[in-house]
Amino acid sequence: MPAAEAFSFLRETRGLATWTVRDMAKSLRITVADAEHVAAILQLQGYVKPAGTNEWMTTLSGEDVSKSKPPRFTPERVEQVIAELRQHIGANKHDSRSRYQITKAVAFGEFLSDRPRVQAVEVGIELSPKNSRGADGNSAEEHKAQKAFLKSLAPKGGILQVSFYQKWMSDRTHLDLLTASGKTHR
Repeated sequence: MPAAEAFSFLRETRGLATWTVRDMAKSLRITVADAEHVAAILQLQGYVKPAGTNEWMTTLSGEDVSKSKPPRFTPERVEQVIAELRQHIGANKHDSRSRYQITKAVAFGEFLSDRPRVQAVEVGIELSPKNSRGADGNSAEEHKAQKAFLKSLAPKGGILQVSFYQKWMSDRTHLDLLTASGKTHR
């Protein structure tokens, strides 16, 4: 499991007094045995510690390394911003002037829970050039242009944390932003 995936779960635990390996298994869509193994590794690194029978808590080091923030956004605001992002994605599909096509877009984080306040929504977006003539996806200039494109998708205020898509983002519990139904994969 990539460290970024484990850290994404630690971000979700911000604001919770404790959590269980079952919570981790459900969020990351892994077995309980795998979640126990991940928790043990995180404990060795000082990012989590036992908090009673079958319960864990994320340490300050775990909050720091995962870059979690205090939950401050309402579910209603998150829904509004996700709807706006979907509109941007849909508009991109039909914009012939756009340099990139969005081929995958997933959102994940504790906004998928029923908490009254949540952190910024994490979004992974995969891009492909709309016109492959002369495009070198590996050049530093191309990477910089892609980062600028991703940044343009996020509204001001930090409610979306947009990054390049990685496979693990679809392996864990997420919301598919490209499907009309907005299906959540749990």
